[in-house]
Amino acid sequence: MGNFLENRFKLSENKTSVKTELLAGATTFVTMVYILIVNPNILSGATGMPWGGLFTATAIMCILGTILMAVISKYPFALAPGMGLNAFFGYVVVSSMGGNWYTALVLLLIQGVGFVLLASIKFREKIFEAIPKSMKLAIGVGIGLFIMHIGLQNAGFIVHNPATLVALGEMTSIPVVLFMLGVLLTGFLLAKKIRGGLLLGILGTYLMGLIAQLVGLYKPYVFNEAGEIISGHGFSLIPSGIVSLPPSLAEVNLLTNFDKVNFADISVFTIITLMIILLIVDGMDTVGTAIGVSEKCDDFLDEKGDLPRKGRVLLADAITTGVGALFGTSTTTTYIESAAGVQVGGRTGLVGFVVAFLFLIAMFFSPIFFAIPAFATAPALVFVGLFMTTTVAKIMWNDVKGGDIDFTEALPAFLIIVLMPLTYSISNGIIFGTIAFVLLKIFTGRFKEISIVMYILAAFFIFKLVSPF
Repeated sequence: MGNFLENRFKLSENKTSVKTELLAGATTFVTMVYILIVNPNILSGATGMPWGGLFTATAIMCILGTILMAVISKYPFALAPGMGLNAFFGYVVVSSMGGNWYTALVLLLIQGVGFVLLASIKFREKIFEAIPKSMKLAIGVGIGLFIMHIGLQNAGFIVHNPATLVALGEMTSIPVVLFMLGVLLTGFLLAKKIRGGLLLGILGTYLMGLIAQLVGLYKPYVFNEAGEIISGHGFSLIPSGIVSLPPSLAEVNLLTNFDKVNFADISVFTIITLMIILLIVDGMDTVGTAIGVSEKCDDFLDEKGDLPRKGRVLLADAITTGVGALFGTSTTTTYIESAAGVQVGGRTGLVGFVVAFLFLIAMFFSPIFFAIPAFATAPALVFVGLFMTTTVAKIMWNDVKGGDIDFTEALPAFLIIVLMPLTYSISNGIIFGTIAFVLLKIFTGRFKEISIVMYILAAFFIFKLVSPF
């Protein structure tokens, strides 16, 4: 077996060993397995899709996507439904499709096929490179704030208010108290650099909730004869079991539900806009993450600081997105948590096979994952948002020469960042940020700083905003 793995993955050539690759795979898995809880929670909460089917779809795409990446790119990168991309799918794409998640999944399928074609001619890379750096950074920050906003809502920490639109929730509510304790616990674990801090934070918050239920502080829902909730804090936190077969995909996948797809009342402009936003966000996520993970290892990047097999990474990502739509989950992308495996020495695709195998095992523990409530996963969303917003310092707010604020760069970035959480739409942030960037550059005579792609995007977005169609 050792010789087979050596020959297949060229371990010696990549300065690694079977033991190191196994450890790296296990490390990556522990840092990202939280997605089996968080992704179903986000998508089911936003769309009404069955939690069980989403759990299985998420696990399957972690397995298939990571194996594809290992085979095609040979990098130790793991894939899973992307944070931010799942929120965009649930709160924007499905909503734009009239709440029909099957129609939204078809859009992702088309996106995946289109991405495969674009990746084969490297056009997708060129589009991504044409987006100004300040905007790409701002998109990540805006999505981070959006994810954090969702986490605070899920926990009941913030609630709707008819006068102020948003307000603090009931701070003495047991789920809110447990959420706040969970944030402190997760922050402590991450500050101490404990591997798998997000997952341990989720489990720790859940255990506190379970104890609260056992002593009577947290009360499960009580329903009347009509099935309406009349009291209680949430569903019971006691698992119905430990091990079971994975939940059925029947209600979420496209393979058996194509008859429920309906584009009749959806405008062409809406479809094109969503495809453009998906192209930008997914491309930014995949390329940015792959290069970010590679920076943890000097062996991956060339002398220009670029990833030599970047095209293969995008191809694996594109194929997985299309396949994921068939199974019933949002866009799958490369995970930044792969850096944890790289830091302990992971260098080849063998890491991906280890990660995939561990996700396969996790599929059979769905009762435990199902019992973990939204207030326990909410702290993880807050910290994912925090991670994504740290790049705000890299945005070019000031003019390089004079030191004053460069409003042609700062305003578009600022609009992207604030409009995503305030309008509850990733699309709106990108649309208005793009328009502001192009118009400000034109008005200030800085035409050379505008790429053809940005002209086209701004023109299309303006037409969409004013068009009655």
